[in-house]
Amino acid sequence: MASPQVCEPIEMTSTPAPAGFAGLYERHCEAVFRAALRVTGNPADAEDILQTVFLRVLSRSEHETAAERPVAYFRRAAVNAAVDLLRRRTVHAETAYDDGAAHAAVEPAWLLKEQLRRAIATLDTDDATLFLLRYVEGLSNQELAEEFQLEKNNVAVRLHRIRLRLQTEMER
Repeated sequence: MASPQVCEPIEMTSTPAPAGFAGLYERHCEAVFRAALRVTGNPADAEDILQTVFLRVLSRSEHETAAERPVAYFRRAAVNAAVDLLRRRTVHAETAYDDGAAHAAVEPAWLLKEQLRRAIATLDTDDATLFLLRYVEGLSNQELAEEFQLEKNNVAVRLHRIRLRLQTEMER
């Protein structure tokens, strides 16, 4: 769960927020933070994503979209922003993991998670979002079919292909 300071009420200093923005923030900030944390594994990155998502709502006409279907909008926005961050992190990575190098007490679970994050960053945005919403956020294939406007069987096939691509990417 997010720490209290992560989702403190925001104070607007210059431009007033659209009507209902504060309520959207209060109701969905923790869910956005948790989704971002599950994808990135880093609380600081999750806070950045939280800010990014809500700044997008403020700066664009996305306020209406967010208000119409807030749970789906914020879940998808958090995952998309997290995927963008993973891509930037992968592009700006200073060094690759070297299997031959001596490392002190490296935890295999951490390595697998980081390897998976890097593999996810290689997917196109829709595939990464579909995968993360299914396997990290726990949405059903039916919910994904409705969200992405696809047939349920198409969702299952796409997820299978995505898993194969991720497996290939992780074996490199």
